[in-house]
Amino acid sequence: MIVRAGVLLVFCGLLSACVSSGNTPPLRTEEGRQQARDAYIQLGIGYLQQGITEQAKMPLQKALEIDPSSADAHAALAMVFQNELEPELADKHYRKALAQGKDTRIQNNYGSFLFEQGKFKEAYEQFNEASQDTMYSGRSRVFENMGLAALRLNDKEKAIQHFERSLRLNPQQPRALLEMGVLLFERQEYVPAQRYYEAFTQLSDHSARSLLLGAQLAKIFQDRNQAASLGLQLKRLYPASAEYKQYRAEQ
Repeated sequence: MIVRAGVLLVFCGLLSACVSSGNTPPLRTEEGRQQARDAYIQLGIGYLQQGITEQAKMPLQKALEIDPSSADAHAALAMVFQNELEPELADKHYRKALAQGKDTRIQNNYGSFLFEQGKFKEAYEQFNEASQDTMYSGRSRVFENMGLAALRLNDKEKAIQHFERSLRLNPQQPRALLEMGVLLFERQEYVPAQRYYEAFTQLSDHSARSLLLGAQLAKIFQDRNQAASLGLQLKRLYPASAEYKQYRAEQ
């Protein structure tokens, strides 16, 4: 109730800005319609950010009634349906959003959706398009996403290139650091792999993947206590994981 009231207060503030002076109804003017559309979009996004997807649909639909070509409204509705596990509807609205013109943020989100659906080639293509925008503030994440997609396409050389680009733009990308550590370990480049792993541990909590890599590196550098400690954590936290099975097989 508190969350919903907060979102509605913001919405009321936005709509109040839509009221024009004089006797002309605000929705009869182009400026008033645009302001109302944007207010409805912000309300929908507010609900979406709070995880209240059912409540997000109505204001986003209202925004589309005012402006059926609104890329932002279609993109937000796509994320609503993505969260509700309605992939066909999500895909439809992502496509409608992108049909209005190139938008790097929406392309990256659409790529993430396609990746989630296991469509790695299509996801890579969207990320590749998004990466061309050199002024995009989230470009490091786009390259990281490209690296993850390249991994799923079994192109490890290309994955390394993309992770390196990601870290050149933003050295504090935990996923890119971890994946670089794993890839270099597989290439038996243990010293740089250790550097990437240590940088990762400064930024993120352990996952099954990082615990396995840490134990493997500790074994290489003959740090038996560290290897045993990480192995025990892997067993305790992720006993059913593929990483723990691999760890046991390597012992």
